[in-house]
Amino acid sequence: MTPALDEIWVYLSASPLLGLTLTLAAYQAAFWLYRRAGFHPLANPVLLSVAMLAGVLLITRTPYQTYFDGAQFVHFLLGPATVALAIPLYAQWPKLKSMAGPLVIALVAGSLTAALSAWGIGAALGASRESLMSLAPKSVTTPIAMAVAERLGGLPSLTAVLVISTGILGAIGARYIYRWLRIDDHAVRGFAIGIASHGIGTARAFQLSEQAGAFAALAMGLNGLVTALSLPWIMPWVERLAGR
Repeated sequence: MTPALDEIWVYLSASPLLGLTLTLAAYQAAFWLYRRAGFHPLANPVLLSVAMLAGVLLITRTPYQTYFDGAQFVHFLLGPATVALAIPLYAQWPKLKSMAGPLVIALVAGSLTAALSAWGIGAALGASRESLMSLAPKSVTTPIAMAVAERLGGLPSLTAVLVISTGILGAIGARYIYRWLRIDDHAVRGFAIGIASHGIGTARAFQLSEQAGAFAALAMGLNGLVTALSLPWIMPWVERLAGR
């Protein structure tokens, strides 16, 4: 940056509104590109907006905490937005009751598979214990995943990166997996991506249909609960069984 631009940026960065403005502008630009690409999953707006914001922070040498001081309002809204997901879920209540049994089985199987497969692959590749415990909760929403990782002895910051990466990969690849497996039921599609890819996958499910989004939201919430309750006592047993 030139000295003049550098001075302007220093002045602007002192405003807490800068982070919020950058976040909204980046996502709006990313969503415009996403729409122009025909909503192709490879043009995922979360991935594009993260890349844009990271580029701006690197170029301007802005500390993340300075950016977050302004963007934290968006972070605060995640809570009300998550609670609001109960509205479309309520509309799907009759189908939810009819599928209660299979959903419980899918929840337990999906939750354990997500955690144990990540741990197993990491262990096979020689990852450290801290990295393994950071990997295990990668398929649940970020606040829960970070808390679980910290309790297990992992690195919450690494877990946050893994959670976001998992969500983006799930949102990008889900449609191809569904097509390959010939899964057409929107409830099944939504529940699967909600377990595997938490909030980012749920947002993608809502683009498919309200039913898919509702079941994804249900899976996201229940998977967070099951993971938070089960991993702290399952992972020590897994470690002993694996001789680590």
